[in-house]
Amino acid sequence: MGRLIVVSNRVALPRRGEPTAGGLAVALKDVLKSNGGLWFGWSGETTKGPTTGELKTVRYQGIDYATIDLNENDYKGFYAGYSNNILWPLFHFRIGLLEYDRKQADAYRRVNRDFAKALMPLLGPDDTIWIHDYQMIPLGAELRALGAKQRIGFFLHIPFPPWAVFSALPDADRLLRDLLAYDLVGVQTQRDLSGMIDSLRHGLDLRTDADCGVVSSAWGPKRRTQLSHHAIGIDTRAFATVARKSAFGPDAQRMRASMGDRKLIVGAERLDYTKGLPHRLRGFGALLDNFPEHLNKVTYFQVAARSRNEVASYRDLKRELDTLAGRINGDHAEFDWTPVRYVARAVARDTLAGFYRLADVGLVTPLRDGMNLVAKEYVAAQDPENPGVLVLSSFAGAAETMDGALLVNPLDAEAMAEQLHRALKMPLGERKERWAGMMAGLEEQTAARWAENFLNELEEQVLPVEPPAGLASAGAGIRN
Repeated sequence: MGRLIVVSNRVALPRRGEPTAGGLAVALKDVLKSNGGLWFGWSGETTKGPTTGELKTVRYQGIDYATIDLNENDYKGFYAGYSNNILWPLFHFRIGLLEYDRKQADAYRRVNRDFAKALMPLLGPDDTIWIHDYQMIPLGAELRALGAKQRIGFFLHIPFPPWAVFSALPDADRLLRDLLAYDLVGVQTQRDLSGMIDSLRHGLDLRTDADCGVVSSAWGPKRRTQLSHHAIGIDTRAFATVARKSAFGPDAQRMRASMGDRKLIVGAERLDYTKGLPHRLRGFGALLDNFPEHLNKVTYFQVAARSRNEVASYRDLKRELDTLAGRINGDHAEFDWTPVRYVARAVARDTLAGFYRLADVGLVTPLRDGMNLVAKEYVAAQDPENPGVLVLSSFAGAAETMDGALLVNPLDAEAMAEQLHRALKMPLGERKERWAGMMAGLEEQTAARWAENFLNELEEQVLPVEPPAGLASAGAGIRN
């Protein structure tokens, strides 16, 4: 493989003294260093003038970074609009929250076209291009329209719904056609792979071989697109090391002192309606109602860092969480005990690692998730001699492989209360056995292994002799 070109919606230019990066960023940086490469994407900055594609570049620790700014209107249409008002709820099975606007759809296409125009002059003939996530789905087709012949892979980090859900999107077939510009399309789980195959079969006139995950388009030149699933992991050993150290840091010690001899349930997410945050509060409330032995014996600490404040549904969610937490505390608190500790701001990753290690229960209850790395981080952070218990939504991608978790349907508050009770009362021997099995899986399925496996599969794909035609950005002339 020649250079690796990684493309993501947002690229933070590195700075000395920057905070510890997450496992995904570390894995991508490692593979970029080993192959020599470029990380390309949006700078996170907006301008009042037009999106020009003017590059900001920097080289740091052997990796080249290149970013472009976006026009304010393009940002609103592409990112705040189409990506987060339309694609995000669609891919998370929340059709009722989908707010379609054709101008936003046009902005989504236009920004991907601008990305392609800015990236194309940077590419060498032997480069391998790896594009990430739902904001960038059409980018492969835009590059092909400009004549790109390189291997191009795409990885979707969020769930992929079946056609019964995906068909709610206006011009759904056009977005599906974009996937056929790639040599390899990856998703997190077998469930997501099945959803993608179902959408391609029913949404387009093409042939799919479900056994080997190959799609052959029925139009234009022959191109075979491989479909596969690759579960993302974390840098397990590094996170375990951080957790051990942080457990003796000042923040963890303050937490420990404030808890007394009470048990701790912990959850940490970005504020988002896909994470099941109101549902887990109801589940914790049901625990206190149905199992009064835990009154004044357990505290639930939830981090829900605010995000996307410009979206009305997120503001509504914040108000709902405020109300639920206040109600539980009002009903059950004592003068020396607050049942729910709720923090609506970001907490440093190292600090969270220490809290995870202290916690008796990790509560992770998304209504739908591609993977959910919080669940994996909680397990990696545990003390092998006294591990906590993971209570995990069956809708999380991580549930496919984390057999030691107590699975729960977050829509059933009573069932969640029962699983929380079971977790809090679980004997040490069973906790160790469950943790050991999950930890062995995490050490095998790391972020680095995920990146290596995907790129190896991408390199195995046979490219067509002639570059594909007919994948122009407007989609004109495409027929099934």
